[in-house]
Amino acid sequence: MAADTTVKLPPPDIKSGFSLEEAIAKRRSVRAFVEQDLSLKAISRLLWAGQGVTAKKGGFSFRAAPSAGALYPMETFAVKKDGIYRYVPQTHSLELHAAGDLRPRLAEAAHGQTSVSGAPLAIVLCSVYQRVTARYGERGIRYAHIEAGHIAQNIHLAAAALGLGSVPIGAFDDAKVKTALKLPKDCEPLYIIPVGRPAR
Repeated sequence: MAADTTVKLPPPDIKSGFSLEEAIAKRRSVRAFVEQDLSLKAISRLLWAGQGVTAKKGGFSFRAAPSAGALYPMETFAVKKDGIYRYVPQTHSLELHAAGDLRPRLAEAAHGQTSVSGAPLAIVLCSVYQRVTARYGERGIRYAHIEAGHIAQNIHLAAAALGLGSVPIGAFDDAKVKTALKLPKDCEPLYIIPVGRPAR
């Protein structure tokens, strides 16, 4: 099936009845997944938890994770079997970045970690440092890394609340990830999060 160029995600369910404390207690690193695609509803909740718009006021959009100076240097990509998509928080949608199953190439760039190729979804967090260093200088790099941590933790907890497994991955070759995913030159990969239903 051909990949859609734009996918409008369903609104996230923000009243699931699953407590934050329960999500924290249940979160574990999971590296083996069932071969089953995630629903758009699940993908919607995961991406919204990471970088979704939570409120709008005076023409300004607030997001799920804090960002230094509200400069939002992070770009989020969803890697699925039909392609890699860029998440657009303002419209809560996915834009096709590259078609085809790039998970095996991403796994190779991550030193052969099978959790990357075996998960139905790999979320890749990247930073466009210039957005934040233009105001804060070199300190902005630290702020971007802190923001990546905020986003990733939200995604891991959202996964736990959905009964899904996830694992944080930082061991990868940056240049190979950029090549494998055809990332823009100024987009630096910081974090990979494979997500799926845990294999029993």
